[in-house]
Amino acid sequence: MRRMIKRRYFLIFVLPTLAAFAIGFIYPFFQGIYLSFCDFVITSNAEFVGLDNYVTALQDPSFLNAFWFTIMFVVVSVILINVLAFAIAYVLTLGIRGSNIFRTVFFMPNLIGGIVLGYIWQLIFDGILKNYGTSIVLNETFGFWGLVILMCWQQAGYMMIIYIAGFQAIPGDLYEAARIDGATKPQILTKITIPMMAPSITICTFLTLTNSFKLFDQNLALTGGQPIEVIGGQMVYKTQMLALNIYQTFYQNNNFRGVGQAKAVIFFVVVAVIALAQLYFTRKREVQQ
Repeated sequence: MRRMIKRRYFLIFVLPTLAAFAIGFIYPFFQGIYLSFCDFVITSNAEFVGLDNYVTALQDPSFLNAFWFTIMFVVVSVILINVLAFAIAYVLTLGIRGSNIFRTVFFMPNLIGGIVLGYIWQLIFDGILKNYGTSIVLNETFGFWGLVILMCWQQAGYMMIIYIAGFQAIPGDLYEAARIDGATKPQILTKITIPMMAPSITICTFLTLTNSFKLFDQNLALTGGQPIEVIGGQMVYKTQMLALNIYQTFYQNNNFRGVGQAKAVIFFVVVAVIALAQLYFTRKREVQQ
C-alpha cells in the first residue's frame, strides 16, 4: 500500500524540481545551441545564418590562441594540483601533531572568491617582478605560471580533503599484512595506497579538469588576458582563457554575439568530450584494480 502511495505522489514531489531544471537549464541550453547558428543582438530578432558563426570562430586567432593556452594550462594545473593535494593528504594522515590545524589552513584559500584571489596574487607577483623591471601582465610566461600557482594555491586544499577521506577508507589490515610480508614504504605506496585511492583520484581529476577549463574570474583579475599581440590585424590576448575569450566576444561587440555563442558551444563540446573520456578511463582503471 505504501509503495502504491509513493508511486502515485512521486511525480507531484519531483515536478517542482523538474520544472525548475527544465526552465533554468534545458530550455536555455537548447536555445543557446540554436542561437549559435544565428546572427542576433537580442534573442527575439535572431536570424539564422547556418555555420557562418562557427567558421568565423575557428578562424579567429584570439580564440585559437585561447584554446591552446587553456589546453596547456589544464594539463599543467591538473597534474600539479593533484600531485600536491595527494602529497599533503598523505602527510596529514600519518598522525603528526596539529594535522587538523594544517587541514584547515590548506583548505581556507578555497573559501576566497576568485576575483579577490586574482587581485591579491597580482599584487604579490608584481611586487616581486618589479625588482626585475617587468610585470605579470607584460610577459606571457609569467602570466601562465601565475595562473597555475594561483589555481594550485586555491584548489589543492579542497582536493586534499577528498584524498584524506580516501586514505582513511583504506583498511588498516592491508598495511599490516604488507608490513608482515616485508613490504617497504615505497612498495606499500605504489602497490596498495595508490590503487586503493583510485576512486578519489577519479573524482579529484574530474573536478580539477572541469574547474581549470572554466576558469574565468581569476584570469580576469590576475592578467585580464594580457599581454596583447596584434596578429592578422586583430588583437590577441596571450594569457586569455577560453571562458574570458567567449565573454569578451559576446559582450564587447553586439555584431559578434552569434560568434560568441558558437564559441561557447565549441567550448562545451570540448570540455564534455575530455571530461567524459577522463571519467571512462579512470573508472575503467578502478575496475581493473
